[in-house]
Amino acid sequence: MMIGEPPDRAAIRSDQLTKLRALIAAIAGRNRFYSPRLQKANITADLESLDAFSQRMPLTTKQQLAEDQLASPPWGTVLTYPIESYTRFSQTSGTTRKPIRWLDTNASWEWMIGNWQRVYDAAAVGAGDRLMFTFSFGPFLGFWVAFDAASRRGCLCIPGGGLSTEGRLRMMIDSGANVLCSTPTYAIRLAESARELKIDLSSVKIRAIIVAGEAGGSIPAVRRRMEELWRGAKVYDHHGMTEVGPVSYPSRTCADALHIIESSYFAEVIDPATGSPVEKGGTGELVLTTLGRLGSPLLRYRTGDLVKPAYPDRGDMLLVGGILSRADDMVVVRSVNVYPSAVEEVMRTHAQVAEYRVEVMTNRAMTELRIQVEPRQGCGDTAALAAKLEEDLKASLSIRVPVSVVAPGTLPRFEMKAKRWVRL
Repeated sequence: MMIGEPPDRAAIRSDQLTKLRALIAAIAGRNRFYSPRLQKANITADLESLDAFSQRMPLTTKQQLAEDQLASPPWGTVLTYPIESYTRFSQTSGTTRKPIRWLDTNASWEWMIGNWQRVYDAAAVGAGDRLMFTFSFGPFLGFWVAFDAASRRGCLCIPGGGLSTEGRLRMMIDSGANVLCSTPTYAIRLAESARELKIDLSSVKIRAIIVAGEAGGSIPAVRRRMEELWRGAKVYDHHGMTEVGPVSYPSRTCADALHIIESSYFAEVIDPATGSPVEKGGTGELVLTTLGRLGSPLLRYRTGDLVKPAYPDRGDMLLVGGILSRADDMVVVRSVNVYPSAVEEVMRTHAQVAEYRVEVMTNRAMTELRIQVEPRQGCGDTAALAAKLEEDLKASLSIRVPVSVVAPGTLPRFEMKAKRWVRL
């Protein structure tokens, strides 16, 4: 557990500069992807400041990584050491393009396990706790690092991959699991399925729910819904990416915010259109430099996550509201920026909504939205529900979004990242 007063901003930046210099020293001349970029930007291990790094080092994009792997299959050129040094394989989900493969050394893996310990610290997870992992384990980084980190902490780790929803619920009861690791969507689905299966959740000992993979844990209505369904269990949000590792941990003082692990990442927030730093209080795209993943580093990586940063006098950078949206998910409707998290907040305020889908259309060069809603069994006046949702959406977004009702069981359910936004 963390002890003592958090460092101030000057101490954090000094530590980041020291680690950045060590990173540059480790990869310059060895990493075929970054060595020419560092040389062209005139960046060496005696780098004068973080500001100089931000000003001279070009941004790295996912597209560049994908093209690099196509040009130099199968791993690309971002590896610092000989291939024999690598022991872990992961890959991205590939939701927008071909998956990107990622390799890690034992040292890089240990660095990521240390980052996950910050998440467990914030959630007060300790030796003797029993963690239920509901994911179907595959090549995605986060599941494996979270599992390894919990076992190092002395927790009993219970894998739920390959089981049905009912099987996972039964395993939670039989094993005495008291911490649930899940996406927000699946945590809600598990609890609702328990009701349908007539499984009494009072027999489940879950006291904490650690969520990631999608917006939800930092959205008040979603968090309240999970905590109500799970009989007062406390929800803790977190986010990360295969390419960069575990990035954030939940704030103890602000339930709707995440902290960047600034001892491990140099974080910037830029205007997605111009690349310039956002003004204080503004929203922009999160850019990360991995300070300890020497075997497969990323420098000034555009994550595609839209965030609103805040900088306390002491302690790590805050992302107010967590991850607001993916940059390519935010849509502009009649000059209004519409974030998926804002729609999710409205939908989860209504307990009669079982599931929903947002359809994005282009009509005469104008972007429009419409929403399909699946009501829960027993919902009486579905027309009134649709009307109330339209009213609340207009109050929240300042635009009218038509809502239609579909029959129960019509819309898909999700265990991994939910895909509720569909472009027609």
